[in-house]
This record gives sequence, C-alpha cells and structure tokens, in this order.
Amino acid sequence: MRTSRFHGRYEAEGRVCDHPACDEPGEFRAPGGYGNSFDGPGEWRWMCLDHIREFNAGYDWFEGMSADEILAAQSPASGWQTETRAFKPTAGVDGMPRWADFDDPLEAIGARAAGIKSRAQREAEMAMDGRFSQDEAKALETMGLGLKTDRRLLRRRYSELVRRYHPDRNGGDRKYEARLNRVVEAYQLLRESKALA
Repeated sequence: MRTSRFHGRYEAEGRVCDHPACDEPGEFRAPGGYGNSFDGPGEWRWMCLDHIREFNAGYDWFEGMSADEILAAQSPASGWQTETRAFKPTAGVDGMPRWADFDDPLEAIGARAAGIKSRAQREAEMAMDGRFSQDEAKALETMGLGLKTDRRLLRRRYSELVRRYHPDRNGGDRKYEARLNRVVEAYQLLRESKALA
C-alpha cells in the first residue's frame, strides 16, 4: 500500500467507500468494529476523502468518559503511571530477569529466552535420567531443584517457597497465589516420588 498526496491515503486496490450511498474508491481508513489486539490487526472501514472528513469531524475519542477520565487521558504523563511487572521492586522473584539488572534491554530479553530454553533443557535431562517421570521433572523445575534432590532438601525448599509466596508474608497481597499453588502441587507430587531417597 502506498500513500500519496494526502497523509493516510492508500491506493484503493478495488476497495469501494464503505458509506452506503457512495461508489467512490475507499482510499482512507477509519476504525472499524474492533481495534488492534493480541489476535492481530484491527478491522478498518475504508472511505473516500469526503466521507473520511465527515467521519473524523464526528469522531469523539472521549465519548463515554467522565471529566476526570478525560483530564487523565490528556495528561502528558498518561500511561506512564502504571508499573509493569519487569520494573517492580519484586521483579525477579520468580527467577525471571529484572530489567534493572541489565544495561541493554536486548541483554534482558536474551537472558529471559536463555532461561526458558535452559528450563526446558533441564526438564528434559531430568526426565531422561530415568529416575523421574516427566511430571516429576516439571515439579522439580517448579521447585527450583535438580537431580541431586533428597527428601530433606525438598522439605527445606518447600518451606522456603511457601514463606516467600504466602499472602501473610506479602502483606496480604495475593498476587503470588498462583505460584504458591504450583509449588504446593509440585511438593505433593514429589513427596510421593520413589526416586527421592
């Protein structure tokens, strides 16, 4: 698609204006039924110059917002007040790298990819060892333990993780509850394992 003369103009390539009473080429796009999302690009309406001008004149981005919401959306700092997981002080608790630990963001991305790859590799090695089933290997990885684990080490690690993730230790915050549930399930599976001496 090439733009020409007007900003945002695309050659029609057979598209007709979406306005019901118009047969002009649809060379300008307007938001359609849904916007961009994780599932892919959004849906566009294609219109001619006159109808896109009419659409833009009547488009209200703030429709349905209260006065406070409009003021917040117009603020120069809008969107910066939210804190993403990677920048929180508790980042890295789950073993994923924190952005603050790296000078270059690409190094952080590479470290995370290496962590995911090495985790899968460790699970495969533990499962191939023959002593542990694939589920037990995943449980060991969830607990952060390796092949040289015994019951005493398992209990100690379980106690440490429960203390770390329990809401009572985090001021009642339940954000690590899913992680705590995975740890409890992994421990329940591993304590019945015949591979642990």
